[in-house]
Amino acid sequence: MSAPANLEDMPSVDLMTELLRRLKCQTRPDKRLILVGPPGSGKGTQSPIVKDEYCLCHLATGDMLRAAVAAKTPLGIKAKEAMAKGELVSDDLVIGIIDDALKKPSCQKGFILDGFPRTVVQAQKLDEMLAKHGVKVDKVLNFAIDDAILEERITGRWIHPSSGRSYHTKFAPPKVPGVDDVTGESLIQRKDDTAAVLKSRLEAFHKQTKPVIDYYSKIGVVANLHAEKTPKEVTVEVKKALS
Repeated sequence: MSAPANLEDMPSVDLMTELLRRLKCQTRPDKRLILVGPPGSGKGTQSPIVKDEYCLCHLATGDMLRAAVAAKTPLGIKAKEAMAKGELVSDDLVIGIIDDALKKPSCQKGFILDGFPRTVVQAQKLDEMLAKHGVKVDKVLNFAIDDAILEERITGRWIHPSSGRSYHTKFAPPKVPGVDDVTGESLIQRKDDTAAVLKSRLEAFHKQTKPVIDYYSKIGVVANLHAEKTPKEVTVEVKKALS
């Protein structure tokens, strides 16, 4: 939840929490971060931790596009027109939507960009836009993990559809294989969690993001994380990379 800019609008119960948060945030250095990693690499686990620790806003371009379309902002209207024609939303439009988001109070200390840039051209356009504000990307956190480990992580996931309970054949197996512990009902595997789907997603991911990582490596802002480690160990690596 992003805090209201005006403290008068806030219930008194939350006021103390918000003032303490602002005090903490004042001492934090500004950070502009990009998160890169394949599905299942742990980005989703680390992102909220980093966001809270450094008082950043989390920018997921897909969500932002949908929000801009729903809010009928000038850029949202353009994006909707492109989508209606079955066209891809242009890089300039996405950069514009990020630019708009950066003006929000919640983005004052910086941001975490997730899922963008996906190409070198997008990275260059992002750099140009940030340069106009007199800032730059501080760090690209690369959640590096071997494909074989990812396959084990993802293809082992099984779900109980009605409750959302999740299991893993190796890390958190049900008492009886293929059966929910509580109801005894069958578990299912998400379509995206099969080896074939994962293989094509990873191939696309590597092909797309390797040039982006190379681009930022030349600038010297990439931190390669050992994403196969436990979440706690990865958190330690992230904090070290950002200190």
